Amino acid sequence: MDVFISELHIAPILSTVVYSLIGIVLFIVGFVIFDKLTPYSIHKEIGEDHNVALGVIIAALMISLSIIIAAAIKG
Repeated sequence: MDVFISELHIAPILSTVVYSLIGIVLFIVGFVIFDKLTPYSIHKEIGEDHNVALGVIIAALMISLSIIIAAAIKG
């Protein structure tokens, strides 16, 4: 059992988890900032009014934030 535990590489697993959590937090912060900058409620526009154009913009924002965060983490 000790041999199996010593062969596990904990550092890469731990760094993956840490960087994933950092990326998720940065993604949420970016979305909240975008939500605060808009003069209308994003949840109301997409959920109740079915604003497809805003949904496309939010999807583009999510993709662009993900690319930026991934590039920043990768270095």
